[in-house]
Order: sequence, then C-alpha cells, then structure tokens
Amino acid sequence: MSQPNKPQRVIDFHVHTLEPEVFKASTNKTVFTGFGANPVSEPRPGARALLERMFQPQALIEDMDARGIDMSVITSSTVLQGTSWASAEQDLALCQRCNDQSGAWMAQHPSRFVGSMVLPLQDVGKSLLELQRAQSQLGLGVVNASSNYQGVYLGDEVYMPFWEAVASLGLTVWIHPEGVDDPWFQQYSLWNSLGQSIEETKVMASLIYGGVMERHPDLKVVMAHGGGYFPHYLGRLDRNAVNRPDTVKNLGGKSPRDFLARFHYDTCVYDPKVLNVLLGLVGPERLVMGSDYPVGEKDPVAWLRKAGLNGAQLQAVAGGNAARLLGLTL
Repeated sequence: MSQPNKPQRVIDFHVHTLEPEVFKASTNKTVFTGFGANPVSEPRPGARALLERMFQPQALIEDMDARGIDMSVITSSTVLQGTSWASAEQDLALCQRCNDQSGAWMAQHPSRFVGSMVLPLQDVGKSLLELQRAQSQLGLGVVNASSNYQGVYLGDEVYMPFWEAVASLGLTVWIHPEGVDDPWFQQYSLWNSLGQSIEETKVMASLIYGGVMERHPDLKVVMAHGGGYFPHYLGRLDRNAVNRPDTVKNLGGKSPRDFLARFHYDTCVYDPKVLNVLLGLVGPERLVMGSDYPVGEKDPVAWLRKAGLNGAQLQAVAGGNAARLLGLTL
C-alpha cells in the first residue's frame, strides 16, 4: 500500500518463513498444535493461504511490494516449525535446512531479504559450529533465538560461549519465543495471547540478572513483540532491587531499569498506546518496525503513523534503526 512521504527505506524485522521438510518434521510437535494436543492445519481459521505464502520467496516479495516494504529480515517461524523437540543431532540438521533456505533466498534477492539463522541451542557446541558456518558461508548476520531451550533461559551461564561469539562477530540476535509448554497456556491459545509476552519478560530478566547485558554492553539484541510485559512494570523491579540488593549482584551497580535501553524492540505490539509507552521509555532509536508477517499488520508503516510517528522518528523506526543494526547503507 503506497504512503505519502514514504520513509527512505522501510525494513520489516518480523517476517516469518517456513521450510517444507522442517515444517513436515515438526508436525504436532510445537506449540502451534499444543504439542500435538490440538491438531490444526493453519494458524487461525481461514489462514491456510497465508501459511502457504511463507514457503514462497516470490509471494513474500509480492506482499512486500503491496505494503511498501523495501527489505525484510526473514526468520524461521519457530512456533510453527521450532526444532528444539528433536535430539541435538536432528535439531542441528533441521536448523541447517532452515539456514540454507534463508541463505539461498537472500542470495537470490539480496536487495530484498536479510537472512537469519536458527541454532540447536540445546547444544551450545553444535550451535557455535553452525553459527560460524551460517555467518561465514551463508552470510547470515542475524540469529533467530527462542527465550529458552528445554527450560534453560538465554542468560544462563551455559550460554556464555554463545554470547561471546555473538559479541565478537557483531551479530544481531532477534529473540522470539518458540512458545510456552505449560499445558494451562494451551487452552484458548493463551500460549500466544499471554504466553509469548511472559516468555519475553523472563528472557529479558534472565539476560539482565544473569549479567549478560552488563558483560557485553554493545550487544545487539532485538526483542520481538516490544519485549512483552518487561518494560511496563519497572517500578516493582526497582523496589525489589532496593529491598534485595543481593539480587542485582551481576548488574555492575546498576538497576534493572538501566538496562532497558540496552535492548532494541520491534513494534509488533498491536496497540498504539502500548507502543507510545515503549517509545517514551526507550526512545525512537531503540525501535524497529515489525509486522508479524503473514498474520500481523497489513500496512505496518500506516500503523506507525497511527501511533503518532512522523518525520525523523518515522524514518528511524520504519527502517533507519534496522539499517544501522544490520550494517546497511541508506
């Protein structure tokens, strides 16, 4: 959809894709179907056609053109085809298929796609090897990570070698949970409406309290869905830090609030008022546009305008900040 005064470059940071064999292998093994308890064939009634477009780079480009999007950061849809259910060896093989597809799409359409990698992070050693391959051979500069793997959150000490590698290579990590496995959340699709935001809150807490963000001050971490609930309840975190100073021993004398602007956040929050609160907390320089393709905003730039962004702020959020993170020139 064309827009007057279109931003210089529009980059969508929240675009899901599928790989046929990985999707098939993951059938009834992901949160998409309640881990097999609620078998379904599409994300919501009537969405089968949207799901089918996720396998086709040309279909995605057609939709990008219709929506005025210049580039997309393409990511494996881990709620539909997440692979951490598999053994470490099978997980690695499935991740490699996703990464090979991402690299191929980017090679075929270098001006339209920025590719990302998924990693078998249940096994850090295998992940580091695949990270090197995906970055050096496929040219993938973004890691698409979940909040946790088999219950271990990304701030845990087991992931220290992973974060050291990410920091040394200057990669960007986009965190999008695979989905909460608590059976309670499988009712009413609460894993999606509530669970994802809870997972984002937990992983941000893990990265902050575990000291990852303090040890790597230049780390580039983009939180899906605006970081969930974490940015919106800081007062209680502040009070706990004062009442229990032992809990912030890894924060280098800072409070949890001080780390809020160390993260970046995509704008996929579905409510302009929520985006405005986030904007006030971290500033426009920390936001990147995310549509949640193919099931989210059909005109994400118009949605940013509806949220009140214009001028330099719109330029930054719609594409400038993403270009900076990704090392692209406008």
